[in-house]
Amino acid sequence: MPGGRLTQQERQRIAAGLADGLAYAEIARRLDRPTSTVTREVMRNGGPTAYRPELAQRATEQRAHRRRRSAAGRGARGAPDRHGRDPEAVRAFEETLTTVFIASGTPRMMARVMACLTLSDSGSLTAAELAERLQVSPASVSKAVAFLESQDLVRRFREEGGRRERYGFDEDIWYQSMIASARSTAQIAVTSREGVDVMGPGTPAATRLENAARFLGFVAETMIRAAEEARDLLHEEPAEEDRGERG
Repeated sequence: MPGGRLTQQERQRIAAGLADGLAYAEIARRLDRPTSTVTREVMRNGGPTAYRPELAQRATEQRAHRRRRSAAGRGARGAPDRHGRDPEAVRAFEETLTTVFIASGTPRMMARVMACLTLSDSGSLTAAELAERLQVSPASVSKAVAFLESQDLVRRFREEGGRRERYGFDEDIWYQSMIASARSTAQIAVTSREGVDVMGPGTPAATRLENAARFLGFVAETMIRAAEEARDLLHEEPAEEDRGERG
């Protein structure tokens, strides 16, 4: 299986596959590439409807240039990771995580900030630190953080004894996000049920609404119950045997 970065010819074949309505898995099979490679490539370059091979190639070259410039600024050797991690593997995983966030509906810049904060050992970063790590302008960081705050996905707080603001996650953000999604689903169920009388019980439209209401109501209740039961997992330390298995 070929490795390395996608070539311009491969990007053109991806664009052709998308135009033909092919699934990512089929495009990847034809390129002899992992499906995750094609998915990541498309999602970080506009998505399936806006993907352009020339723009994707240029963006890749620009990212490579920024990485070289950033590495040069840190020195030839760079700062060693105190946990002994492979920087290239971490960078690749951050791109994968960003792609997953994008696929879930998060805009690209916001997804990059989320991934960067998630993989920060401190759990929080300043705007300047985010801009440096992502090689973007402070204005881009500010816009992304404002959006994530509005979605309750990022918390803003001040450094203890300092004046700088930091941005980060707390352990309950995923719980709150899941509850918000469940409540939104529950509201659709309630509204669908209200439409049964409007459309006339027993009619095709009313039956469709009633079935949707039952399904969505059940899903919402299950999500809330599961989130409540699993909430403590967000605050637990992995057991020693779990660490051993992952290692």
